Amino acid sequence: MPRISWPQRRYTDASSVASAYDRWTSDQLLERLWGEHIHLGYYKSGHWWGEDFRLAKQAFVHELVQWSGLSQLPAGTRVLDVGCGIGGSARILARDYGFEVLGISISPLQIQRAQELTPASLSCRFAVMDALALALEPASFDAVWSVEACPHMPDKQLYADELLRVLKPGGLVAIADWNRRDPSDGPMDRRERWVMRQLLEQWAHPEFASIAGLKANFEGSKWGGGSGTPGFTVQSDDWSKATLPSWIDSIVEGARRPMAILGLGPKALLQGLRETPTILLMHWAFATGLMQFGVFRGVKPSESP
Repeated sequence: MPRISWPQRRYTDASSVASAYDRWTSDQLLERLWGEHIHLGYYKSGHWWGEDFRLAKQAFVHELVQWSGLSQLPAGTRVLDVGCGIGGSARILARDYGFEVLGISISPLQIQRAQELTPASLSCRFAVMDALALALEPASFDAVWSVEACPHMPDKQLYADELLRVLKPGGLVAIADWNRRDPSDGPMDRRERWVMRQLLEQWAHPEFASIAGLKANFEGSKWGGGSGTPGFTVQSDDWSKATLPSWIDSIVEGARRPMAILGLGPKALLQGLRETPTILLMHWAFATGLMQFGVFRGVKPSESP
């Protein structure tokens, strides 16, 4: 049997993130197992058993829409989906809430797949774009939505700045993120440092923000408030308990849908086995508090630069 050489997935620059997602899209394994949504699910029971893996991902989108206040916005609202994957969330936002959505990803193959999966009847369009250099006019969107994209951003402040730059005064942000434990809550021990290094290097992450750190990035943004007005205030919450079952459920899903893997050939099986240790480490990290699932919401002041 020929030896399979796995490409390195450490973060080096934006191209390493694009290449990683291009590979995950082209090999089809992630879509075959996870469906249209390349993000964690929301499990109201707090357990993976008794709930549908893919429906939990759809439930997550609706929960974030409700919690963030997007549900109060009218049809026709212009929403930017930053880190849209293959468009699962964008399609729900357009289909179920009537929003006009632009989804962006740094991966050309993700955008191609998102376009293939999106009916022409939906008010969804997609573009290849770097979230740290958005080719968009200031104050051009009514809301900005971003799920599990920030871990790939080397400059968290620039990420916050760019999202708020393109947001209209009075516009709303809805963010969900994988966050590390804040350093003020205690340093990592030797085992935690090893786990953190694996979580960063296996999936092209330069660094994780903490919930408090990312909140400070948004509240400290130069685009968050104008002269003589209050700054941008962010509310945050920790959804670790509701999203934690996703990790084990993603492994169990392989047993539920064996042909999703086997139908792609032996290399896909080996690829799935390669991902399993990182998935288990993610579960351990979120279960022990080394990692937290943060959600963030806020309204940009009406008088902003």
